[in-house]
Amino acid sequence: MKITERALTDAWQRTAVRHALLDGVGLPPMAFSADELEERADRAERAGETEENGLCLLLDEDGTVRGHHGPYQEVFATGDLEQVLYLIAETAIRRRGGSLEAVADALGRIDPAWGRRFRSGGLDDTGTVEACGRDPLDGFAWIAESWREQAPYTELAFFRAAPGQAVDAERLAALHGADPAQLAAGTRLKDLRAVDGGRAHWDRQWESCCFGQAGEWTYLLYHDTPPGSFADKEAYTALGIKESVQLSATSAKAIYSFDYTRDGRRVDDDWGMLELIWYERGRAPYRRGGELDFLNRALRRAELDHPELTSTFQLYFHALEESLGLRLPRRDFAEGEVRAAYWAAGGRPGTAPEAASRGSGRPS
Repeated sequence: MKITERALTDAWQRTAVRHALLDGVGLPPMAFSADELEERADRAERAGETEENGLCLLLDEDGTVRGHHGPYQEVFATGDLEQVLYLIAETAIRRRGGSLEAVADALGRIDPAWGRRFRSGGLDDTGTVEACGRDPLDGFAWIAESWREQAPYTELAFFRAAPGQAVDAERLAALHGADPAQLAAGTRLKDLRAVDGGRAHWDRQWESCCFGQAGEWTYLLYHDTPPGSFADKEAYTALGIKESVQLSATSAKAIYSFDYTRDGRRVDDDWGMLELIWYERGRAPYRRGGELDFLNRALRRAELDHPELTSTFQLYFHALEESLGLRLPRRDFAEGEVRAAYWAAGGRPGTAPEAASRGSGRPS
């Protein structure tokens, strides 16, 4: 059935009147064009009203309902009336405050399927979801807080090839500009730190990188790449990269960005730059039902499974581990066993040594 203004209004009134938890919750403001939505936001701003966290609905002629936070951030688009009702109720119950468990319980009292849906983080009733059952700080989340201060590196880059294949870590580092001699020698982080009692590395750490493989992903951590990185485009293509994730921290400007590329295309629902500070506990940071909805789901599970985590960055990193499999070897970094190198002298990428073509295993 095509959703019309009357159909949506009547359906919400029937829903709200049947449940005491929705008593007094009205239908969110509705607009019928992007211009009208923008004009409404301008009027609210002039009146001193702040609605950036409120939900507005844009109803298309074809019956698609688009949920907006502000005039430009579209958070869902659906032609399913039941989904619209659920999303209105979720927003209303969540904004009343309380723990996420309380929100899930309240939605479950309205409709058991809604409670399950909230717990899963999705738009459909996915049934029972198994709890994580482990310490997230034993996984990828261990690095989240130091990364906020750009330690150990500003850029956390991950690369994945087709199933059953791996991106060669040494070759990747070489194409970025790592010193060929250190690659050939199998230099580790503790080797860089051992020179001159660590003072030399303290001075040069901004021109270093660490690299290796963890699970299906090859990682490369660094601050700034030298000029000329990726100069050999054919060699870079030969690495067979199908997916990449880039996490960038600029603590002085409070900019923390997430970029996910798959098959040469940025996955972002056409939102452009994605910042981690958009994520607020309990509120899906990305478009519901969109390309990054898998991360919305993983974040909701992280929130419910780990209420002890007070850092949204730790929750976000745990969700990245659960959804994409990102990880970093904590012990290797702590003990300095992770492979490392400085950028080559002169800032020009080196040619991967013969050893790199044989694989990226840690030297004995």
